[in-house]
Amino acid sequence: ERPKDLMPLLARGRKAASALEESVLASLRSVATVWKEARSQVESCDARIRALLEANAPALLGVEGCGTTTAAALVVAVGDNPGRLKGEAAFSMLCGVSPIPASSGKTERHRLNRGGNRQANWALYEIAIKRMAYDERTRRYVARRTSEGKSRREAIRCLKRYIAREVYRVLMDPNPDGAAPEGPELAKMRKAMRVTQKQAAAELGLSAATLGHLERGKRRSTKLERRYYELLCELKGALPQTAS
Repeated sequence: ERPKDLMPLLARGRKAASALEESVLASLRSVATVWKEARSQVESCDARIRALLEANAPALLGVEGCGTTTAAALVVAVGDNPGRLKGEAAFSMLCGVSPIPASSGKTERHRLNRGGNRQANWALYEIAIKRMAYDERTRRYVARRTSEGKSRREAIRCLKRYIAREVYRVLMDPNPDGAAPEGPELAKMRKAMRVTQKQAAAELGLSAATLGHLERGKRRSTKLERRYYELLCELKGALPQTAS
């Protein structure tokens, strides 16, 4: 079982049959109490960090795959190096995801960048891994890169470079005009148009479950919401108009 499911059971304990068993149960209750307190502190810190991000970089939390911890790491990296943000390429160099030429003879290739801010590099890696797990377009991109002869690590390096471009644009323009409606509003639009969730998911290259999370507000992605909104507008224009 997961710790969050197991710890409450350990905290409650049960009646011991012997002194030895009572000692073991007391130790387990102590561990569960410490874990609960630590978890409470983590959740409190996470809430404070999220409040700061929502006040200063709200659009960053909408980047697909970007959570509170990863967003905070990126913001700190940018805040510590304002003079280095001369452009998108400079930001990718700061994060250690810019390609380093490593060609030899007729072979053209790039190697991993071991420099840059390692916390920012980790944040981009976490976003990339989450997208590879849940986003169909990302999986297709990685599959295409590996079919071209790149290793998995090289494919992820390429993916992190694209994510760095997206993050940079969000950081430079945190409140873009014309933001798309959020998931629940998009769900209402879709239902009013009599388009099924499965049809919309197929058009977006997503699973119905992923789109369902977006529509219920369990998942935020500014980029995906914009794509979804543009799709619904396109479908609306293609639907036959009923006579009034």
